[in-house]
Formats: sequence, structure tokens, C-alpha cells
Amino acid sequence: MGLKAKIARNASIQIVSKVLSTILGVFSVFLMTRYLGKFSYGEYTTIVTFLSIFAIIADLGLTLVTVQMISHPENESQENKILNNLFTLRLVSIVGLILLGPIIAIFLPYSATIKFGIFIAALSFIFPALSQVLVALFQKKLTMDYVSWSEILSRIAMLAGVAISIYFKLGLNAILYSLVISSALGFFIQFYFSRKFTKINLAWDFSVWKNVFKKSWPLALTIIFNLIYLKTDTLILSLVKSQEEVGIYGAAYRVIDVLITLPYMFCGIVLPILTAAWAAQNFSYFKIVFQKSYDFMIVLAVPFIIGAQFLSSEIMILVGGANFSDSGLALQILIGAASLIFVSCIFAHAIIAVDKAKKTISAYIFTAITSLIGYLIFIPKYSYIGAAWVTIYSEATITFLLAYLAYRHTNFFPNNKIFFKSILASAFMAGFLWSLPKYFYQNTGGLFITIISATIVYLLALILLKAINKDDIKMFLLMKKNK
Repeated sequence: MGLKAKIARNASIQIVSKVLSTILGVFSVFLMTRYLGKFSYGEYTTIVTFLSIFAIIADLGLTLVTVQMISHPENESQENKILNNLFTLRLVSIVGLILLGPIIAIFLPYSATIKFGIFIAALSFIFPALSQVLVALFQKKLTMDYVSWSEILSRIAMLAGVAISIYFKLGLNAILYSLVISSALGFFIQFYFSRKFTKINLAWDFSVWKNVFKKSWPLALTIIFNLIYLKTDTLILSLVKSQEEVGIYGAAYRVIDVLITLPYMFCGIVLPILTAAWAAQNFSYFKIVFQKSYDFMIVLAVPFIIGAQFLSSEIMILVGGANFSDSGLALQILIGAASLIFVSCIFAHAIIAVDKAKKTISAYIFTAITSLIGYLIFIPKYSYIGAAWVTIYSEATITFLLAYLAYRHTNFFPNNKIFFKSILASAFMAGFLWSLPKYFYQNTGGLFITIISATIVYLLALILLKAINKDDIKMFLLMKKNK
């Protein structure tokens, strides 16, 4: 199978599996929100958000460095050595930091339920962290179908655990235990299949570790500052407002979390290609991939903003139940932040591909500090609405700064032909949604029909405007062979 066919197959499998795993994940949230209610779902959100802060810090930039290092032609013969050392370093960092979480939680003004929940759920963050090293291997080998299967089976296990917890009325802790089991299952499936390509063992070559840190420290700093403006909104909200308000915001944010897996999945495919093209000084191919990636992100991002202005409340009632209708307003705002992430993601990965990640540190510092100030001012006054608007600010700021840095270090900026055509196509979609009577999509069946119909209207408008063609839909043009 040729490179083009492999990449196209790899992308297709990921898209299909991501749809399936997303459906499973949303259905788990569907059950949890109805069973736990706003207060207990707020506790669940607080627990997961609190621990995710330590898990993200523990990344240390290793996820992206792994892809970059094993994709570089000069490291081909040392792939196994690099992977083993990165896996060991990842294990040390995640265990050390994730165990720190429950200790710190003891001294925070959280309830005993949240503190014990943090202790239980801490284990669930160790396995996905280790999986990231394996994902980098599968990305390079263009065998992401193994990752897809592990994710689907993990989501099935989580859904089963939630269903059992609800059926036997076992409460929040049982759901947290299900989270641990499902994350462990996903890791061990990936670990098993990784042995087809290499044998992952613990390795302690400190010369490799030193080289890794030289590459990863800029990424580690950007991740920490990125963390400040991505996660402190929910953390501050959990400390100064009620768990009900955290639940309302957390339910809307869960929809956002589902959406933004798409750009990170896509950029994970693109990063090795951009890295290899830049290393080979094939700048024309680099620019083609960069442009097509940007176009794809824009085509996905723009209609989300427009569609959410019409359907956000109905979507949140579908996801969380009637008690979470208030989450619709939060989603209406946050969807703008999600769309900006689609765009900033490709700029960030382009910068990483040309090995200029350290140049982004000041951008993340500025965004983090100003966003933190905004959260501290507006969350106590305006609760989750204030948090959502500051999140918009933070994503807009970092997108602008990353776009500038990408241009500066690649001497290329994607054109915006697709952007303007996407806006026009979204206007057609908005007209369609505006013409529908609201009662039509206030039930589950009508909402699904509306979303599918609006998507078709948008795609047809793009085709009529010659913004996309058959090859673009199949994503072949993005990944054509390097000549």
C-alpha cells in the first residue's frame, strides 16, 4: 500500500472511530448527568478537572516531542531506544505528579466526597499519559486503527461501568472506579499491539533524557501556561461558586472537549508529515500540507459557531437533561473558543514541526497571566458566564499570537479563501436554521434531523462555492505524495 493510500486509510479509520467513541462518550455523559444531577455532576467535574491539571503538567512536552523525535530521519535507527526512555520518563513524571494531587486536595476547601473522589480517580490519569508515547509510535507507523480500537473499547467499558453504577445505585465513587478501569483497558490494548513494532521496556539512559529535556522544556512551559487559561476557570469556579454552577459549566465544557478532540487528532496525523518535510527542506510540500490543514480546520470550525447560536440549549437538554438547559448559554459562548482552538492547533503544530516551540513561550505567558486576571475578576461576579467570555478572550489571543509566530518562522501564512467561503456557506446554513420553527428541533428526533440537514446545507453550499471538491472531502489532496 502506497503512502497516500496508507495516510488516507489512517485518517478515515480515525474519523469513523472518533465518531463512534464520541457517541459512546456523549451517551456516558447523558447517563451521568441525569443520574447525578447538577450538584453531583459538578463534583465529578471538579474531581476530573483538578486531577487533569497535574496530568497536563506531567506531560512535560513529551507527547509532542515523542512524535517529533521518532519522525526525524536521523533518529530512525534509534527509535526503540528513544521510545523506551520516553516511556520511562513519562511514567516517572505522571506517577510523581498525579500522586501529588490527592495530597494537595486535603488542604483545599473541598467536601470529603470530592477529596475521596480525587484519591480514587488519580489512577485513571496514569494510563492515558503512558498511552501517549504509544500513540506517537502508531502515528509514525500509520497504524492508528489500533488506537481507534482501544479508544472505542475503553469507551464501551466506561459506558458499561456507568450503566451498572446507575442500575445498582452505587453512586459517584463507582463511576470513578469505572473511569479507572476503562482507562487501564485502553492502555493495555495499545501496549499489546505496540509489540508488533517494538518492545517497550523501562530504560534509564540519562543522555537521552537530557536530549529530550533540551527539546521538551519549551513545550513544558507552554503547556503549563496553556493550562492556566484552559483549566483554572473551572478550578476557580469550583472554589468560589457552588457545585451546581460547576455542573452547569462542566456539562457545556464536556461538549467542547468532545469537539476539540477533532483538531488534535487531525494535527497528530499532520505533525510527522510537516516535521519530515521541513527536515528534508521540502518547503513547497510543507506549505501545501500547512495550507490544506488550515483549510480543513476552517471548514470545520466556522459552522460550529453559527449552529450553536440556534441549537445550544436543545443540545444541552439532549446531553444533560432538562436540568441542564442553563448550560445552553455557556455552550453558546464557549463554542467560539472551541472554533478558535481548531485554528490555533494547526499553527501550534506547524511551529513545533520547525523546532521553534521555545519561541511561543512569551505568547503563552502573556495569555496565561491576562486570562488568570480575567478569571479572578469576572468569575466571582458573573460565575460561569464570566468564565466563558474570558475563555473566548484567551483563545483569541493565543490564536493571533501563534499565527504571527508561525508566519515569522516558516515565512508562510495560509490564504483565507476558504475562510470567507466558509462564512458564506454558514450564512446559508443559518438561513435554513432560522426558517425552521423552534418546536421542530425541541425533541430528540427533530434535533438530529435538524443537525444533519444543516450539515448537508453547509456542505452543498461549500461545493457550490467551489470551496471543496470530492478529493478534499476524502482528504487526499492534503496528503498527496511528496514529489
